[in-house]
Amino acid sequence: MNVSEGRDPAVTRAVADAAGACLLDVHADPHHNRAVLTLAGADVEGAARAVAAEAIRRIDLRLHVGVHPRLGAVDVVPFVALGGSSMEDALSARDRFADWAGEELGVPCFLYGPERTLPDVRRHAFTGLAPDTGPMVAHPTAGAICVGARPVLVAYNVWLAEGVPVSVARRIARELRSPRLRALGLDVGGRAQVSMNLVDPERLTPADAYDAVAARAPVERAEVVGLVPASVLDAVPPERWPELDLSRERTLPG
Repeated sequence: MNVSEGRDPAVTRAVADAAGACLLDVHADPHHNRAVLTLAGADVEGAARAVAAEAIRRIDLRLHVGVHPRLGAVDVVPFVALGGSSMEDALSARDRFADWAGEELGVPCFLYGPERTLPDVRRHAFTGLAPDTGPMVAHPTAGAICVGARPVLVAYNVWLAEGVPVSVARRIARELRSPRLRALGLDVGGRAQVSMNLVDPERLTPADAYDAVAARAPVERAEVVGLVPASVLDAVPPERWPELDLSRERTLPG
């Protein structure tokens, strides 16, 4: 889950604590002003609802400033099939969450998955695309929620060397975008960052993404956001893990 708060540790902690035993990882970034919470477990749907309710109580989108695009205080809620679950299970969980959030929280929800991609929702929400559940207009403080069902992806940031302009990061992002890789060039605290989602991370690995950026500009470091599947880790030579910000301790459960 992606919530639009990465600067106030008390708010981030309260929102994360609402997940209870389902919380696996929290990654907060003050420049993006965003926190990514990884949840899993038998009661993950209940945990996701608790996180969403707490975030909406505490976050006022009207006061939000950050470099990452966002539609809502609870910006993205993706359901992902892990272990013995299926994509049909993820779709059912997605639809239940969106119905609940629209009715109980009064926040419009846009669905993504087989129907459309998350970038499609970001581009067309409230213009060419109406909410799938909830009110037809944005919540005054919480905005809207993108609720999805998708395979595992890897969120991955590559920081360019000091002095490289943000225009270079934006150019690189444009060049790298493909069905397997989504990318943005961002100004993060005065530094250039290529922020990526690896949509098919076993075929286009963090090593592939890092090398593609490094072939176009000098790189300072890389950053994994959240956790990665063990299969993705195993597709990269272990000697490269430190350079790529990978480790066995930061993998998803099977």
